[in-house]
Amino acid sequence: MTEHQHQTTDSLLNLRERINAFVQARDWAQFHSPKNLAMAMIVEAAEVVEHFQWMTEDNSRQLDAATREKVGQELADTFVYLLRIAEVCGIDLIAATHAKIELNAQKYPVEKCKGSNAKYTEYQ
Repeated sequence: MTEHQHQTTDSLLNLRERINAFVQARDWAQFHSPKNLAMAMIVEAAEVVEHFQWMTEDNSRQLDAATREKVGQELADTFVYLLRIAEVCGIDLIAATHAKIELNAQKYPVEKCKGSNAKYTEYQ
């Protein structure tokens, strides 16, 4: 299977299973407390930010291929740690995300916030 085929055919469940197998084969679960995983995720997220740190808004929207590749690698690292935190804490990320979107829809009704970047507490 090519890398592109992996990208288009992987489900979140398949990805979780692959990451869990990777961790198990290396006996790393012993190090994967929620605290450690959250700290590692934030470090990786900071590495994403580092690529954009001195760019203009326009530059950040037009990444060259090499920068896009590096950002993709850091996003993947961040995503892996996010999935591991959910796994270790027993959180269904899909269900949690759907619930959060519903909550946000209540906090940010279209008629009040469309086109605005204000926090919900500023317009209610």
